[in-house]
Amino acid sequence: MTEGERPRFVADSMLGSLARWLRMLGYDTAYEKDMDDGALIRLASEENRRILTRDKGLAKESNAIYIEPDDLEAQLKLVGEVGELSFSEEFIRCSTCNGELKSVPKDEIGDRIPEGALANNDRFWICSACGKIYWQGSHWLGIRERFRKLNLA
Repeated sequence: MTEGERPRFVADSMLGSLARWLRMLGYDTAYEKDMDDGALIRLASEENRRILTRDKGLAKESNAIYIEPDDLEAQLKLVGEVGELSFSEEFIRCSTCNGELKSVPKDEIGDRIPEGALANNDRFWICSACGKIYWQGSHWLGIRERFRKLNLA
């Protein structure tokens, strides 16, 4: 499956954690805390995105998925039931801004990350939008384990 074939989402202001985790799964998920319902609807329409919402009124939109549970794992399961979700390291996005991650050589980022991360990792990615640098540190094992528990990895 190419990135263009994967569903794209826009999350309302109550679903910031869900948006971050969908990005880590590799799904293009727009999220701005202050985006109003009209802007969400327009963005979803213009960019062919599914709306993820906890707002019953907004959930009446034809392309909306109503997210009732408070629990993140239940939210991820619900989105997965509506449309199959799966983890793809190839498509991971910046969890902060939704930008695309690009591989970056170790020698280009050495002064921007902790020494331990540099010494213990060989692969690094940088967000093409905000410049945040990522690597598969110990936190990565916890993320992958959560994906496995949800049958997403």
